[in-house]
Amino acid sequence: MQTGQLTRSSALSQVAGIFDGLDVMEATRIDHKWRIGAFLNFLEQEPLGPNCYLNFKRYLATRTDLSISTKNKYLVSARVLLRELTRRGDLDRDLTLNVRLFQQSKKHKREGVTAKEMARLGAYLASLEPSPATARLRALVALLALQGLRQIEVQRLDIAELDFVARTALVRGKGRDDKEPVDLHPLTVQALRSYLKAARLADGPLLPGRQRGGCAERMTVRAIYKLVAKAFAATGIDKTPHGLRHYFTTTLLEQYHGDLLEVRRYTRHQGNEMLSIYDDRRRQQADLPRYYEAFSGVTL
Repeated sequence: MQTGQLTRSSALSQVAGIFDGLDVMEATRIDHKWRIGAFLNFLEQEPLGPNCYLNFKRYLATRTDLSISTKNKYLVSARVLLRELTRRGDLDRDLTLNVRLFQQSKKHKREGVTAKEMARLGAYLASLEPSPATARLRALVALLALQGLRQIEVQRLDIAELDFVARTALVRGKGRDDKEPVDLHPLTVQALRSYLKAARLADGPLLPGRQRGGCAERMTVRAIYKLVAKAFAATGIDKTPHGLRHYFTTTLLEQYHGDLLEVRRYTRHQGNEMLSIYDDRRRQQADLPRYYEAFSGVTL
């Protein structure tokens, strides 16, 4: 395929097969398929040509409704598509060459859940009427807040991977092919036991979704997000569910006095760079009273 021939309609029939052929996690393939629509919509206005990827970036730069992070995700999906088309011989050149992603601050844009908010969330969970749904929500919050699991990691968990005697769970982490044992907090074990009993679950996915063909599918990451977001809304917590992992990490940094190596054993970050960002923000928050005091004599 030459560079002027790809349209949105012809691309749509190829995209699924192209992304399915990538040697990446299934969740990554799903994300690419969802995000590529922005680029395909752009191609309806500008035919595929030497500068289409650059112009797509310039178009995204005008979108004030999108964060830099979201813009980069759109760019990455478009880059993957175009490079795969080049590799397959459908395009005669790499249209993404020398086009960089947007420069993005590595500092967290959103604050994590605070200790006070966590206490509020705990009180809310305790006030709910006992039910399988309530037990599931408590188990979910325990895995996110007391284990620091990512939502995709919770979604991947099977009941067979839980060992309540050893108090461990086998977790396949971000960007990893193998599973690693994660030590479970006693409160997490208690929440998981109660949930499995209330839901009458003995095997299969820890969080089953819809039944299809006699088998339970996994609950989607989006559904997990919505469950936690609903609880946040009920308690006035204006954060995303990922804020529970922030809470987990920050709490450990406080407990271990900023010892990144010790904390990393629990957070399972692949390096210290992200942990340093957490710790810098923690220290800055702790120093705010001194900063405020510096301008205590100012009146406006």
